[in-house]
Amino acid sequence: MLDILHDYGVLLLIGQYPAGPLGGIAMTLIMAIAALVIAFPVAILVALARRSPIKAVARCAGAYVFCVRGIPVMLIIFWAYFVLPLVTGVKVTGPVTVVCALVVYEGAYLAESIRGAIASLPKGQTEAARALGLGYWKTQYLVILPQALVNAIPSIMNQFVLIVKNTALAYLIGTQEVTFSANQINAQLLTEPFQVYIILAAIYFVICFSLSRAAASLENRIKKRRSGAGKSERSRSGSESVGQSVTGSST
Repeated sequence: MLDILHDYGVLLLIGQYPAGPLGGIAMTLIMAIAALVIAFPVAILVALARRSPIKAVARCAGAYVFCVRGIPVMLIIFWAYFVLPLVTGVKVTGPVTVVCALVVYEGAYLAESIRGAIASLPKGQTEAARALGLGYWKTQYLVILPQALVNAIPSIMNQFVLIVKNTALAYLIGTQEVTFSANQINAQLLTEPFQVYIILAAIYFVICFSLSRAAASLENRIKKRRSGAGKSERSRSGSESVGQSVTGSST
């Protein structure tokens, strides 16, 4: 396996770039990051639509979520591969096709994560905002979403891990990501498929494990900040009560 890494390490890392198209791990991460960045605002809109007081909007958003979550991502990639050129009238590259398919797919899952985070907030947050005169959208934008998105960070990171895994399906339409590069190496060697795909599995494991550890670390930081803020608030209220008792006894 060390010989394979020595001879084909660059192909696994960046594909045939700069002599050819970019691929390998670099293309995998680029597609995953692009899909997450684009799917994030889509998911926020869908989550808000799911909780909309307008029933038609809520039902449309619910239909999108339930339909997409009931379809394999591979089918969405195939549909995007054949439908996007018909809709746009131009030939769409493989990476763009995969990113669009992942945005549609992950937008539904992220929307449910954000919707759950919004639902977990106390109702008093909304009631207090409305009592202060804030409208529906200002309440969501200024009060609800900032808290809900912080609560949803671990779930969002887990979805990012799933996006990285789902990019492996891109090789089905000829996109040169890391799985495609591994298939190229296997086609050249012919006699060492076990070693090649062990290396591929190790690459995905390292990437996904690193992201999972980053998500756990971020979650722990959020918990520590919240516990620290809670302790400081309790100590402040305790000092105020002590001061009031001292003032009362002196009078």
